[in-house]
Amino acid sequence: MAIPTANLERERLLKLAEEYRQKGYEVFFHPNLEDLPDFLKTYRPDMIVRRGEENVVIEVKSRSSLNSSSNQYLGNLAQAVERHPGWRFELVMTNPEDTAYSPKAEGSLQEDEIESHLQVARQLTTQHPESALLSSWSLVEATLRLLAQKEELSLERFDPRYLINQLATEGVISKSEYQLLMNLLPLRNSIAHGFKTTELTQNSVYELIELTEQLLRALHTGDEAG
Repeated sequence: MAIPTANLERERLLKLAEEYRQKGYEVFFHPNLEDLPDFLKTYRPDMIVRRGEENVVIEVKSRSSLNSSSNQYLGNLAQAVERHPGWRFELVMTNPEDTAYSPKAEGSLQEDEIESHLQVARQLTTQHPESALLSSWSLVEATLRLLAQKEELSLERFDPRYLINQLATEGVISKSEYQLLMNLLPLRNSIAHGFKTTELTQNSVYELIELTEQLLRALHTGDEAG
């Protein structure tokens, strides 16, 4: 029996809330009007999390719940958030088909394929940074799966947030690598789901490509380097 979309979205939201709490964020689940800054008074975000000067507005959606009206709402919300320093918007997608998606790392792109595709992504960056970011992101995810396989990590699933968190928790990627990936993930999500973003720069894409190359090199570091 299929799980209702609303239940899936709520379950994903609850998991996100717990993940953020464990990292020291203050979590506002379905925040009240008084918990919202003035520029968000006309919106009802699913969740806001705060830690220090960092504020994240989070919406959890499934593909089946997206339509022209909700897309317009999310686009307006994203633009409102992006205009304010210290705030960022994050759209998290959850789908019944995604929960069943658990590819083996062996079926993923391998090192030589990733390196070849990185050259193409680098060439795309100047004229087509959005396409370059999407391509580079797929390559860094493939590389992270290879790292997880090398370290013999047991992964419950392969969605990017979980993958990044697990590798950071296990010390496979550094704090700075983790932060760069988490900073770029909302941009990747916005572009992948058809939203405009003013934050993307060519430098951001180059940073992601260089990080991927760095992680590829880490595949060949011996245990003594750990």
